[in-house]
Amino acid sequence: MALTSDIVATYKGPSKVIGRFLAQGRNEVRALLFVLIAGVLMFIAAAPYQAREAQLNPAGPLEARLYWSAFLFIFIIPLLLYGLAALIWVVTKVARMPVSGFEVRFTLFWALLASAPVMLLFGLVAGLIGQGVQLQLVSFIWLAVFGWFWISGLLVAARTEAA
Repeated sequence: MALTSDIVATYKGPSKVIGRFLAQGRNEVRALLFVLIAGVLMFIAAAPYQAREAQLNPAGPLEARLYWSAFLFIFIIPLLLYGLAALIWVVTKVARMPVSGFEVRFTLFWALLASAPVMLLFGLVAGLIGQGVQLQLVSFIWLAVFGWFWISGLLVAARTEAA
């Protein structure tokens, strides 16, 4: 299935898509690819906001803003996500959940990538409307969608490991 088809299918039922991915076995390259694509999409989502800020505050040129935004989303955020996944893996071990470190990483990265359409909407709202109720609403929707996908993935991974 194409990646976009998997993203659409995740909105219909995240458990099926994550279950299918995890049934294919451990694939660190796919996990890394997912987090890097998510980082690129986060950079694209941040671009309208960066353009708005450069227009409102010309002291920071748009090129510099985009450079540092790309550095953050494509290089730093993936490293931080690996650290977050390690921390969550420790929490799952303390809670005695039968989930491997790869499954925690993979479900986190897939949840981030699959929630990218809402993230892109967030970037448009931030760039075109700016701060306000609309941006807060889209932020809440993104957080809810991301949480739904990640928790569903962790539950599928726990059921798969327990069986």
